[in-house]
Amino acid sequence: MSERTYGVGELVREVNAALQGFGEVWVRGELSGVKVASSGHRYFQLKDAEGQLSCAMWAKRADRLRFELVDGQAVLVRGRLEVYAQRGSLSLIVEELQPEGVGELQLAFEQLKAKLEAEGLFAAERKRPLPSLPQRLGLVTSPSGAAVRDVLKVLSRWEHLAVLLAPVRVQGKGAEGEIARAVAYLGRSGLVDVVLVVRGGGSLEDLWAFNEEVVARAIAGCGVPVVSGVGHEVDFTIADFVADVRAATPTQAAEIVVAALEGQQRRVESAQGEIAAAFTRKLEHARLRLRGLEGARGLARLPSRLRELEQKLRR
Repeated sequence: MSERTYGVGELVREVNAALQGFGEVWVRGELSGVKVASSGHRYFQLKDAEGQLSCAMWAKRADRLRFELVDGQAVLVRGRLEVYAQRGSLSLIVEELQPEGVGELQLAFEQLKAKLEAEGLFAAERKRPLPSLPQRLGLVTSPSGAAVRDVLKVLSRWEHLAVLLAPVRVQGKGAEGEIARAVAYLGRSGLVDVVLVVRGGGSLEDLWAFNEEVVARAIAGCGVPVVSGVGHEVDFTIADFVADVRAATPTQAAEIVVAALEGQQRRVESAQGEIAAAFTRKLEHARLRLRGLEGARGLARLPSRLRELEQKLRR
């Protein structure tokens, strides 16, 4: 028998003290048995071919994750080891969790894309046609960026178009909420026929506000058609998939909206030309008919008949 006898709780405290000296560790493994408690805490097993380790990630950390934890994900976690006294089990208290093989943002993008696609938000049959004669446009973008200037330059060719600008931040914390609220407001306002949601190019992080679920659902629920024009040709966001029409750039978004007007203008000009041509043909036909009647007997006697009538009136 050893010289010292520990109480259970005392031994657990000693072990935890020793584990504190062990410091934080990075562990690679696969998620299994992921559970989300009502408190928001996440509990799961981290395993590989040789063993498994119980893990806990408190809500204040887990809520910062941009992606969902699902069974089978390969991850890299940072945390500290701790023995939970009530169960006597060793756990890893997770401070940081990263997906392996794909970046956090890319994984979040793919997860949300799959979720919304399964709900039918990308379906072609729910896409609405743009108005053929738009009169009032809603524009959701930064009031100081290059995108707003590019769009207004295109729209300025049509003096009758009224543009209602909903100024928002297009990146950074809270930008997604501003964008979603602006889209929702314009859609229910009755003030616009179509909404343009645009911003210039940037990195995946810069464009991230347009990959947030709240923006996607605002676009899907908008009361009027929505055209997205976010980034450059190579950039695709969740907003692009949900919008009724996706444009490669802000400028193209504006061009798409006024394309219907240009088409109508061409049709009007064509109709005007056809009317003018028809009138010219009618006029020429009338001239030819009059010339044909010049040699008719009745018309030939008309001048002399008029003179006779004039003489009678003078008597």
